[in-house]
Amino acid sequence: MVKKLMFRLLPIQIILMATGTINMLVSSYFASNFVGTEAMGAVGLYFPLNIFFSAVAQLLVGGSAILCGEHLGRNDQHRLHEVYSLDIILSVLIGIVFTVIVFILAAFDLTGFLTNDMAVRPLLNKYMIGQAIGIIPVILSNQYASFLFIENKARITQLAIVTYITVNLLLNYLFVRMMHMESFGLALASSLGMWVFMLIEAWYFISGRSKLRFTLEKPAAGEIKELLRIGLPGALVNGYQTFRGLVVNHLLVVYVGTVGVSAFAAANNLMALFWAIPCGMQAVTRMMFSVSLGEEDRKSLTEVMRVSMTRYVPLMCVVSAFVMVCAKPLTYIFYKDPSDPVYMMTVWGMRILPICMVLGVVCMAYTSYAQAADKQRFVHILTLSDGAIAVSAATAILIPFIGMNSVYIANVINGIVSILIILIYATVSAHHFPRTMDEFMVIPDWFGATEHEYTELSVKSIDEAINISQQIQEFCLSKGIDERRSFYTGLATEEMVCNVIDHGFTKDKKNHSVDVRVVCKNDQVTLHIKDDCVPFDPEERRNITESDDVVSNIGIRMVYSIAKNIKYQNLFGLNVLTISI
Repeated sequence: MVKKLMFRLLPIQIILMATGTINMLVSSYFASNFVGTEAMGAVGLYFPLNIFFSAVAQLLVGGSAILCGEHLGRNDQHRLHEVYSLDIILSVLIGIVFTVIVFILAAFDLTGFLTNDMAVRPLLNKYMIGQAIGIIPVILSNQYASFLFIENKARITQLAIVTYITVNLLLNYLFVRMMHMESFGLALASSLGMWVFMLIEAWYFISGRSKLRFTLEKPAAGEIKELLRIGLPGALVNGYQTFRGLVVNHLLVVYVGTVGVSAFAAANNLMALFWAIPCGMQAVTRMMFSVSLGEEDRKSLTEVMRVSMTRYVPLMCVVSAFVMVCAKPLTYIFYKDPSDPVYMMTVWGMRILPICMVLGVVCMAYTSYAQAADKQRFVHILTLSDGAIAVSAATAILIPFIGMNSVYIANVINGIVSILIILIYATVSAHHFPRTMDEFMVIPDWFGATEHEYTELSVKSIDEAINISQQIQEFCLSKGIDERRSFYTGLATEEMVCNVIDHGFTKDKKNHSVDVRVVCKNDQVTLHIKDDCVPFDPEERRNITESDDVVSNIGIRMVYSIAKNIKYQNLFGLNVLTISI
């Protein structure tokens, strides 16, 4: 079910991650075809600042997503609402501050730290003013998308994305092609499109349909600190990339010229569309890791990483090969003259940079896990190397000798170095080269249940459900659980699984299954039941029938009478029932 869920959640996350990229592609297309190379240079020069604002958004998304995942795993609704409210408030305040800063820099021509090219600088200033208008919705839309993901309302994000792309295209055509507003029109079109995108997402929460509730209660200082602390390592990747972008742009201007910046901007914008795939994979794995940690589910934790390595990585290899083959047709979107130096510079970028995506899947999955598992020191080391040191150092060393391609090769070197850091960390922690997924992930021995303390069964028919009671009972007895609780655990499993099959399997024509996990640890018995049927809270059915016919839903009533505690939640479209016997 983990593998199935990870691939079901992946498409919408990829589309979401591609949204900002589509914005840059549209801007770059209109800049290169209707304004000029200088405008394309302005887009490229602004790119590091765009990465910085993405870093801020990811700081909040990363911290809130991991905290929400942990609270979901523990079914702590109050803390869930607190994190949601805190995240929205911080997003608005930070967005306002950055809007003012960018506007002042552009309006008073304080952009010399980005370029001294007087042919490009006026275009850059106008472009930044237009972009400043859209900073608040850029940060907020990332937050809302993450919370819609939690509530399994991906269709709202899909609607927002389609609307955004349409609005962005139409406004670019109007402002740039028809009204000749040049670089300001490029930025204004994307900013207004982002406001539309964000408002469509926000309406679901404003309308009161959301399970998440906004509260103006004063958040605990510890909650703010924890959100920022958890989100910081992941966000630092983009923060370091801002520094890296400034360094690389400077080296390109010195050794290659502005044409190098234009080529790198085009290659980056084209590659960013495909980078949405590994970024979407990271969003899925980050949430899955955090939920597994909240549930203290060691098996699911390792399974998420295993799916990333054995399913996501091969998929990325296919995508990377496709991009390499299509390097020239993709370059033709921006530059149509093969004799122009910028054309081949961009082509080589499209031939070399795709290798980074395969390496990136491994690094991003591991970073997401380490971030969720609070391995902060390691994450800081990895993100510092990945985000700034490796690429900047390799480019500085190679660019005097091989020119433009040094930037592309440096990014590949960076991916290799990051994987070596991960392997060295795992080897040092295990005192030998990692032989298992547990050792590779450096999971503490005390975390969760070991393979001897739990059993897992997948049920797909009523016949299997009827036979499950005896299997569960025998497992509990073998782990030293008394006969009474062993019998109750088997009985509760059979009743709840049969209920799912009777009422859930028949609601549609899809193939369904029920995953059962029984944990016997420290003389405690915990039963986890997950299914992918329509949402069904047994507590609601129990309350409805308590005063009615005593025979109605007698199985659910019986389970509630013998259980110490029962928790239900609908998580990513799955019914998750946790029963303590």
